[in-house]
Amino acid sequence: MEKLMTFLILLMVISSLSVATYATKTGKEAWFQVISKHGNEKAAKLHFYFQDLIGGENKTVYEVVRGSITSNSLFSFGSILVIDNLITAEADMKSEPIGRFQGVATSADLKTTAVALNANFYFTSGGVNGSTISISGRNPIMKGARELAIVGGTGMFRLHVDMLSAITRLLLRMNIFLSNAPFM
Repeated sequence: MEKLMTFLILLMVISSLSVATYATKTGKEAWFQVISKHGNEKAAKLHFYFQDLIGGENKTVYEVVRGSITSNSLFSFGSILVIDNLITAEADMKSEPIGRFQGVATSADLKTTAVALNANFYFTSGGVNGSTISISGRNPIMKGARELAIVGGTGMFRLHVDMLSAITRLLLRMNIFLSNAPFM
């Protein structure tokens, strides 16, 4: 039962972290899209896919801490996961790699499945190569729509602060909408 609960929590954490990327729809590169520019108001949509592996030889999510209460908790309270997922432009794992999603998720709620998340989107492709977007906040995994704070970034996303709106889908996918993006 304990292994089943850990597996389910890992699966929910990972599926809630599906994310989006920034690209212009030119040729093969479709992961950066400026969606509006009105005077000083600017907005961009980032769209991409997580390729997380929770088992096997090449897994990308590891439980590194298991608290004394974790085994007796319905929601794996006290469990800490380290994540290093590949981000791709398409749902297919073999599609163009555009970065990594790297961070720490802590099961931090005694009464429901929610994690405290601290993570970075590290981009390795296109015009945002080397740039990061940093997110932090409470991620109520079972809630369909939720928000996380974008607390900063580097490179093309330097000093950017905004909200990440996440909607869990069957595929590990998320859209990030950036308003007043300083890089456009």
